[in-house]
Amino acid sequence: MSRQSGTTQISPAASEEHARRIARTGMVAATYAALTLVALLFLGSLAWGPMQFRVSEALCVLALFTADAVPGLALGCAIANIANIVLSGTGMLGMLDVVFGTLATALGAWFTWRNRRRPALALLGPVIANALIVPAYLPLLLQGIGFYTIPFTNIALDGAYPAMYVFGLLATGIGEAVVMYALGLPLARALSRTSLPKSLGADEGPER
Repeated sequence: MSRQSGTTQISPAASEEHARRIARTGMVAATYAALTLVALLFLGSLAWGPMQFRVSEALCVLALFTADAVPGLALGCAIANIANIVLSGTGMLGMLDVVFGTLATALGAWFTWRNRRRPALALLGPVIANALIVPAYLPLLLQGIGFYTIPFTNIALDGAYPAMYVFGLLATGIGEAVVMYALGLPLARALSRTSLPKSLGADEGPER
């Protein structure tokens, strides 16, 4: 970066790196959104619902290799959740998933990036973030798509928020853990043996 005539000029190298980072973010976002929508089409309520296995969450392992995966995953989640409003007919209630589901994905991916030198620990980020955040708005979404009792029970959703939250915490946490450790961890190990980490600019670990 240089200063000429009182203005700040960005060097060509810095500009090129900025473009690469934008491209990486866009690539991650597009891949996450596409995989999520494909899962919705083929898995239905197993991709969105009271018991969900959103296989696209396995892509959170990309945050082990680049910080650009964090905004990319958040953007991809937002795009997929907006598309789901149209596909599922949840209406404005679906915006809860757009806002808070995206927040859960962003926080989980950030945790993964910060702890990337310890993958087994790092992948706990998406599990914990989704398990804590998603059940907070899950009862409203379930009622919006036609569920009026806690799934697999006869307990009415109305007036049963604490019980619904506990159910959601367990169901979402288990589903996310299965995806992250049964799919994500093997994926991360496979990707680490390719040229992908180098192309993403992976380094030794987070700053201390």
